[in-house]
Amino acid sequence: MTQLAPNESVTGAGAMAGLAAMRADVASLTGRHPAHVFRPLSEILGQWAADGIDITLFHAGVENAERRYAGYGLVKMLPLDRVLVGCESSRAGAFGGFHHPDQGYRHLQMVAVITMYGPMERRNPERPALALLDLLRAYAHDCLHYGSRRRYVEMAGMPVRTQYGINYRRATGQSYSAADQCGSHHTRNIGIVMEGACDKEARYITRQTAKRFGVTAPPDILGSLAFRDVTGTLTAEDAGQVADVAGNEEQKLYSAAVCDYEKGVNGRYAHFLEEFAPGEENECHKRLLAAIISGDVSQLGAWLDDRHGPGTFTGLFRTPEYFTPGLTG
Repeated sequence: MTQLAPNESVTGAGAMAGLAAMRADVASLTGRHPAHVFRPLSEILGQWAADGIDITLFHAGVENAERRYAGYGLVKMLPLDRVLVGCESSRAGAFGGFHHPDQGYRHLQMVAVITMYGPMERRNPERPALALLDLLRAYAHDCLHYGSRRRYVEMAGMPVRTQYGINYRRATGQSYSAADQCGSHHTRNIGIVMEGACDKEARYITRQTAKRFGVTAPPDILGSLAFRDVTGTLTAEDAGQVADVAGNEEQKLYSAAVCDYEKGVNGRYAHFLEEFAPGEENECHKRLLAAIISGDVSQLGAWLDDRHGPGTFTGLFRTPEYFTPGLTG
């Protein structure tokens, strides 16, 4: 095995070999986007800088993230050469960014696949400052996924993930927590909680960076939605603006995806914090992130128990099907 993320462990020679093979060849991921040209993040940043784009904003945000993440126990950020950025698309009207379909961190390959924010039929971003903020949000978000606790075991000669952060899955498929009901405004799903925690932190970093460098929202509806999205300042009224977005079909779909993600992930996570840590939302958030990185839920569980009684974590998240052989979640 040439590379493991900082908090990964693997049991079984077959699982080790399987991960090594997948991490050596990421063509299966970039191949899902045949119209886009993908390059490592380090190369993209160098290219933009050579073309006169000031990339200081991005590096300053990453330095802030490194300091904050060290406080949660993450000692190593996602290597820049494990982040592939798509641009120079041959598809007419291609539009990229954090909410582009079928992208993000992929744990088996240990690679993040992301796209340049804005029109993609070009080498450099149309709006450099906003594209750099979007890139920072995606990178800060994926670093937390990369650094989260993972355990793999061998099944039929292949790696099977049995733990991710504070979420668990039996090797036979049963998930610790169940999916939320469709349309629910709250969440009892650990996956949503962890995704929301990672994005809340990434958007905090992006918001602080935008403020430091004086970046403000563009005047158009889509640009304004994207800016408020990356900085975590979307409002309930923003969903009503989607129908008014001017642009091609991909731009309209992108704006809808912004609002869907806000409602389905960030909104549910915010509601979860308000439910179980009223007045202490930030403290609960920090404890959640530390538990996600370490994979140890004991301190978070004790903190919740002090406020809501014994067994709060288990009572909130564990589904009875976790103990039922043959059922998957």
